Amino acid sequence: MELRQLRYFMAVADELHFGRAARRLHMSQPPLSVQIGRLEREVGLPLFDRSTRRVTLTPAGRHLQERARRILDEVDAVRAEMRDYVDGLAGQLTAGFVSSANYTVLPEVVRLFRSRRDRVALSLVPLTSGEQIDRLRDGALDVGLVRDEFPRAGANSPELIAEVVFEERLVLCVPIAHALATHSEVTAEQVLDVPMIAYPHSLMPGYVDRVHEVLGITPGAMRIAEEVVHQETALGFVAAGVGASILPESVRQVVPPSIAVIPLAGSPTTRLLAARQVRADESAICAAFIECLHDAAEALTTARPA
Repeated sequence: MELRQLRYFMAVADELHFGRAARRLHMSQPPLSVQIGRLEREVGLPLFDRSTRRVTLTPAGRHLQERARRILDEVDAVRAEMRDYVDGLAGQLTAGFVSSANYTVLPEVVRLFRSRRDRVALSLVPLTSGEQIDRLRDGALDVGLVRDEFPRAGANSPELIAEVVFEERLVLCVPIAHALATHSEVTAEQVLDVPMIAYPHSLMPGYVDRVHEVLGITPGAMRIAEEVVHQETALGFVAAGVGASILPESVRQVVPPSIAVIPLAGSPTTRLLAARQVRADESAICAAFIECLHDAAEALTTARPA
């Protein structure tokens, strides 16, 4: 029994007239009669009582009409659901993010995405940029929100692309009692005189390279007091007087009164990027999430004080 046969049957069962049913199906009557005959032979008993004046359903026909209507309604619902998956209106998305994104675009992008795609299950995974790149290549993440990380092509691994979502200034965080705390800005030379709370290159290669670039130094030239993974940990060490740390300016939202935040001379910036695999059949859900990222960043930039 085929779905096409059930649709033919339902047209005749609803109309109780082969001619009208054929017109409804945009076909001629003889092929329709042939298909109904084949269906009756397949089920082993007549589904219609036919006379020269009218067509009526047999008891078996009435039973099949009830069942077929439910079956066809369910098939139509599944087709609609599949269209929603294709259009990015339903499904699931797993997104990685660096912890510093919590203080810029992440809260708003979650609100926007869940309001626009309320039938998409959004899973958020906090990871460093390096960890996200690995998981993007493995397919464990659909999109990653990384910092200063432009993925490079890897041998025998999927190609990744990244686009800038949000840009903000870099600042130096020092204990409030530090000699630099009262400065309106600090130079690279002044930073290099201070023990630093830094980050492991293996986990945050893009950001570490960006800091080196801003300071005009090569790896190993910085005086490193401690290496940490999260900026919250870095702030804890700064507050304890262990050293200073270069962080995104959005850190101002969470620094305690014991820490001074000072802009770097020249206003160098750090960038958040949305990274994903290059795919010919790119997910509409992933595209919708990235659109929300840009909208969240635009709203944040518009609201930022001049």
